[in-house]
Amino acid sequence: MNRRRFAVVASIGSALWLTQSFAALAQTAAAAKSPAAPAKSRLIIQVSDADPKKWMLALNNAKNVQADLGKDQVEIELVAYGPGIGMLKMDSEAGPRVAEAMGDGVKVVACENTMTNQKISKNDMLPKIGYVKAGVVEIMQKQQQGYAYLRP
Repeated sequence: MNRRRFAVVASIGSALWLTQSFAALAQTAAAAKSPAAPAKSRLIIQVSDADPKKWMLALNNAKNVQADLGKDQVEIELVAYGPGIGMLKMDSEAGPRVAEAMGDGVKVVACENTMTNQKISKNDMLPKIGYVKAGVVEIMQKQQQGYAYLRP
């Protein structure tokens, strides 16, 4: 009699284990078939020219990408270095447009190497911008992370 009870209990346990295993496999398969949320588009924009027209073009490009894809569907970073860094200074004619872009979610960063070479301090710069040690390295790393690259 004990063998018979053991066999029944073992059979029930095996059936429960198989049922749970199949349920877990079914959930995994369903998850694999469901579409993943679309990844955000990512764009890195280089501005290394002192030309205000180039800056306006870069800012227009960022605004147009946001308008076309949706602000919440794209990450945009604008990297300024070399002669282009002057457009991030407090007295820059591009300052109001830069502030507008940042308000719309565009990340704007200045190269600290350029600032050091040109003897520019953070006090000279527009408020709320970010800083990176090396603008070129920032662009390289963002491209390695899958960012599209644009230099207007």
